[in-house]
Amino acid sequence: MISSGEAEVLRPLFAAVVVAASAASAPAGATPVPDQADGADRVRGATALVRGMTLEQKVGQLFVTYVHGQSADEAHPGNLRDFGVATPAEVVAKFQPGGVVYFNNSSYDNIDTPRQVAALSNGLQAAGRIPLAIATDQEMGIVTRIGAPATQFPGNMALGAGRSARDAERAARITARELRAMGVNQDFAPDADVNSNPANPVIGVRSYSSDPALTAELTAAQVRGYQQHPLSPHAVSATAKHFPGHGDTAEDSHTSLPVVDRTAEQWRALDAPPFEAAIAAGVDSIMTAHIRVPGIDPSGEPATLSKPAIDLLREDLGYDGVVITDSLAMAGVRQLHPDAEIPVLALKAGVDQLLMPVKLGEAVDRVVAAVRAGELTEQRIDRSVLRVLRMKLLRGMFTSPPTSRARVDSTVGAAEHLAAAREITDRTVTAVRNDAGVLPLATRPTAPLVTGWGETTTRTLASALGGAALPTGAAPTDAQVTAAVRAAGDADLVVVLTNALSRQPAQRALLTALLATGKPVVAVAVQNPYDVAHTDAPTWLATYSYGAVAMESLARVITGEVRPSGELPVAVPGPTPYPFGHGLGW
Repeated sequence: MISSGEAEVLRPLFAAVVVAASAASAPAGATPVPDQADGADRVRGATALVRGMTLEQKVGQLFVTYVHGQSADEAHPGNLRDFGVATPAEVVAKFQPGGVVYFNNSSYDNIDTPRQVAALSNGLQAAGRIPLAIATDQEMGIVTRIGAPATQFPGNMALGAGRSARDAERAARITARELRAMGVNQDFAPDADVNSNPANPVIGVRSYSSDPALTAELTAAQVRGYQQHPLSPHAVSATAKHFPGHGDTAEDSHTSLPVVDRTAEQWRALDAPPFEAAIAAGVDSIMTAHIRVPGIDPSGEPATLSKPAIDLLREDLGYDGVVITDSLAMAGVRQLHPDAEIPVLALKAGVDQLLMPVKLGEAVDRVVAAVRAGELTEQRIDRSVLRVLRMKLLRGMFTSPPTSRARVDSTVGAAEHLAAAREITDRTVTAVRNDAGVLPLATRPTAPLVTGWGETTTRTLASALGGAALPTGAAPTDAQVTAAVRAAGDADLVVVLTNALSRQPAQRALLTALLATGKPVVAVAVQNPYDVAHTDAPTWLATYSYGAVAMESLARVITGEVRPSGELPVAVPGPTPYPFGHGLGW
């Protein structure tokens, strides 16, 4: 059994040992790690070290858990309820998990400021005997856990519109550098799903494109950007998700168990290429999807629990890195089996790490019991533990010192990072329609009105344009439409922001009423670009993001400071369809 004191002494040995393991069985496409010791000694040491861990310690490495609270030593009733101890540090000390994941929502609330995140990371690492993989979902765009002052990018579909692998890699490199400065060493990104279903309620702009080749190119670029090179102090482990592909679903796996009607041949042509590209780029981990794919596994099991699905990844695609589940608290994986059985079934299918089980203590106990009862062999557990340790070593998790306030302050939101974000985002705005020749503006507007979807978004754009904001929400009322028409009377330009317009007739009514005023009107789809097909507004732009950096770039395009150069990364169906690759310039 490894004690906490022994763990400190053994960290250098862990480092040498897992380098040996990585040299022997690195993920396909991974960059070789420089030799550091005699290979035979390291392999023998690895075997001795893993054998020196108790079964409970090894099983702990297979779990990634949430914690409640923003300080490692802060007592929180959620921890007492869910884990039987009061503080995040006590959760780590009690269960010795392989990783922890941060959120910024009311349920877990781990994130406030960059300095606070760094202190939390340091405190959790101090509580563990083996270095933690500390993760978050910093996909950028609509899934962003750590907001400003951390540098913000507009997300995957915007990068798809920009068509630049260099920009995608640069954005990931900056994001990784800032995460690592805050003690976060794994990013559950990039999203490698091909968004082939315009009605997809959970992926959408989280995907780069509906085109497998473009999605593959940018997935690989971001994996390179996140991971950089082995042992880099500025890199994080990337996680390509959601295997075997969540892009053709019409339901959300957070609340249901979606079905993807793909044959195995269709899957290979449409969904596999981005994962193949991620593997070739040396991706550290791949996350499974809670979806049924009868063409791959007719049993009806979600891919997370499906041996045929994981076999596609291990055998067909040749991947030997870490396979991690999506959250085991999601409805998509909980419909067919009791919660305590799900981790065992996932391990039987070939998964390595188990993310956010409903009750961590019960899940750990059930896996340990399965090994002792012969349902799982300890050798099977050892294989996954070695994959997890290898990942940690390759990203320098064994050798990284605690992060510091100075490193946070000099890195997170650095001026050069913010400048890069502006440059990259300026290349993503797409002009879809300009039938009335409203753009580019001959002169900067003196009294622009920004109205429509998004309280913060309308105000951010109005500030950038030097005008007034009148948010009307997702479903404008008749009174709000009337107020917007009245306000337009004093404006020399009206910008209308939309989001999910095809499902919101009130947004169409607002746009139609403003067009009837005779004022120059610019309509902007600030999330999914599919909005542009559902009205006859003569001027349409698409930003793929409603964040501040996207609105600032949008303002520069509207005022003529920047020319639009984005191209649609998806085909837009509808009453007025637009093809993949469409985009105007001037």
